[in-house]
Amino acid sequence: MTNTATMRAISQDTHGAPEVLQEVRVPRPVPGPSQILVAVRAAGANPTDWKHRAHGLFLDRLPLVLGWDVSGVVEAVGFGVTLFKPGDEVFGMLPYPYGVGSHAEYVTATARAFAHKPAGIDHVQAAALPLAALTAYQALVDTAAVRPGQRVLVHAAAGGVGHLAVQIAKSRGAYVIGTASAPKHDFLRSLGADEVIDYRAADFAEAVRDIDVVLDPLSGTTRARSLDVLRPGGILVSILPGSDPDEASKAAERGVRVETLLVEADHAGMKAIADLVESGALRAHVEAAFPLAEAAKAHALGETGRTTGKIVLVV
Repeated sequence: MTNTATMRAISQDTHGAPEVLQEVRVPRPVPGPSQILVAVRAAGANPTDWKHRAHGLFLDRLPLVLGWDVSGVVEAVGFGVTLFKPGDEVFGMLPYPYGVGSHAEYVTATARAFAHKPAGIDHVQAAALPLAALTAYQALVDTAAVRPGQRVLVHAAAGGVGHLAVQIAKSRGAYVIGTASAPKHDFLRSLGADEVIDYRAADFAEAVRDIDVVLDPLSGTTRARSLDVLRPGGILVSILPGSDPDEASKAAERGVRVETLLVEADHAGMKAIADLVESGALRAHVEAAFPLAEAAKAHALGETGRTTGKIVLVV
């Protein structure tokens, strides 16, 4: 007889290597007011997962069930929810960072963290999208307001955020330049990239100029040197903090803007992403899918930094 009071989840009692992740049984959550209970079919894994597993990052509580990306089926709805009914297929990002917990059989979150899953993609494809696509969308659309004809440079363009950013920028009518290692150039061209730079063989700061928008998932020296390729009035959007104490004055001298973005749960953003998927303008590339019990293998693969697109856990 199935125990409906508990569920399987991947948890850790300490910070460290992927091996700290263990399959456990924990209480199954109950949706509160404005929340839905989702039976998880697949859950994306992201670099923020391995960083939290190893170091805690924003979350220092233990034990900890990781995961923000969800695709699944609504099991129950809390008081006041009108957007979804039991049986609806949904996908979304749990409110980052404190709403963590999708690497489990069930999860609860505010209904407006979700949107209806596009019918044309399966749960694995859908689970690969939320956090990375919302990051790209909030950077390029909400923050940079990319317009047709603008020149957009996407660093790490074959990565989880990058390969979705290329497609979102193209959907806005931009001229898109991506940096990636040479073996990934054909992949990026297939996504619509107009130019691709092999960061191992060329210096992007010498290869491009007059850029309107830079999306930087890397930070470090890449962030600092990206200021040099922006035209006056341009914007650099980074998803990691910078380390240059003189960055603000350098940006002011060049007449450019620098923003650091932390992704937020976003119903309107998820609906926009679903619309892009349904129109054929956006698709996640899934490098690998692992059963939930093999979460440690997923983390180990992700930490190589060599993957193209996304990694997904199948529940």
